[in-house]
Amino acid sequence: MSQEQLLRDGAAALGLSLSDAQCQRLLAYGALILKWNKVYNLTALRDPGTVLTHHLLDSLSVIAPLGRECPEKANLLDVGAGAGLPGVVIAILRDDIQVTCLDAVAKKAAFVQQVASELRLKNLRGLHARVEALTGSYELISSRAFASLADFVSGSHHLLAPGGVWMAMKGRVPDDEIAQLPPESEVFHVEQLTVPGLDAERCIVWMRKPGA
Repeated sequence: MSQEQLLRDGAAALGLSLSDAQCQRLLAYGALILKWNKVYNLTALRDPGTVLTHHLLDSLSVIAPLGRECPEKANLLDVGAGAGLPGVVIAILRDDIQVTCLDAVAKKAAFVQQVASELRLKNLRGLHARVEALTGSYELISSRAFASLADFVSGSHHLLAPGGVWMAMKGRVPDDEIAQLPPESEVFHVEQLTVPGLDAERCIVWMRKPGA
């Protein structure tokens, strides 16, 4: 089966119907990851099949939940984005969301900028900075296996807009990390995810400021 068909089938299992343009951009993004990986070691994955399941479909699994929490335009900060996961995938699927992929490693931020240019994603940018030093306001702040929940929240707390939410992608439910969250954040939903072709536990920990 072709990569395109695998991608479409996986997306359909997640309740998503990809347009031709979205499908081609996702596949082109996967190809760029593999191309840059040869020189810059963006991710540990070197095989098109695993990039499809572990990166593209894994990131696509948040799109439907995101549609519920953020049905209209917003600014999203993807912290510790690395090669742009899930930020680039969100930017491809949701052109109403302005996505900033933040990473402390310059070459990774540069890669996301290259992706934005090559795929003509006007709502995507790569930014090289440390989250603690950043200014701005974002309705959504996401991370994918970036750090402990406490570090993620405390590092980005000053950037979360009033009424905004944190979206932390994790493997199994991190009960220990949830128990250690600082008082300036609260978990309002832990969402189990099933990623097609990926035999591993996945979840989203949704958080907000108390009283938000």
